[in-house]
Amino acid sequence: MSDYFDRLTSQAEDQQALDEPQQTPQAMDDVDEQAASEAGHYTPGKVKATAQELLKFGLLEADRKPNLYQVAVTQTAAINQILEPFDLRLKVDDVRGLAFLVVSEQLFSEGEENDDEWSHPLVRRQRLTMEQSLLVAILRQYFIAHEQEAGLGAGEATVELDELLPQLQLYLGDTGSDTRDQKRLRSLLDNLKNHGIVSDVDANDQVIIRPIITHLANPENLQNLLHHFRQLAGQSAPGDTDGEDV
Repeated sequence: MSDYFDRLTSQAEDQQALDEPQQTPQAMDDVDEQAASEAGHYTPGKVKATAQELLKFGLLEADRKPNLYQVAVTQTAAINQILEPFDLRLKVDDVRGLAFLVVSEQLFSEGEENDDEWSHPLVRRQRLTMEQSLLVAILRQYFIAHEQEAGLGAGEATVELDELLPQLQLYLGDTGSDTRDQKRLRSLLDNLKNHGIVSDVDANDQVIIRPIITHLANPENLQNLLHHFRQLAGQSAPGDTDGEDV
């Protein structure tokens, strides 16, 4: 049986426990985060999540991932520090609400003289076919026209398949079958969707053109496409037989 002094000691310990501030799990995490940060070897969770999202998808759009996009904008230097060992860097188009990865210029200055030998351990160069490139150029025209009308950086640049089809037929020709032409267009759009250029075709046969198209279809790439078409036109010009018998 406890005596008076045991009860008095127990009451004092209970009172001391009540007087001491209790740390919640969140508070303890904050303390650990601050300590690790001061030690110079901690990356904040939001920066980690943003870098991981960029490495996974290659881009962030403000209207689709606003929180991560905001971190990308405000913590660009910290994210670039994470990306530097991978020869990648973050580029931000704040007008269009777009953050995306590009290959560091340093990679090209380290002996990558032959374009056909271009390589990156994490990024695979995926060349577009001529038909895909042509559709990208057409889509870019619609996107720029949308920005001219609605304002630079305006979202939801939507175009109907019925508008795209005649443009595509103008350059690629009419197969003679509406069903076949529609199937060709949808197949091309599906491939471009994998590059983040367009959305899925919705129930109204419309697609949304993503803002990344302005960077993928930049003037340099469009000039190369035009040069390619001119070469094809020259090869098929009348009288150009390359010395072969007709």
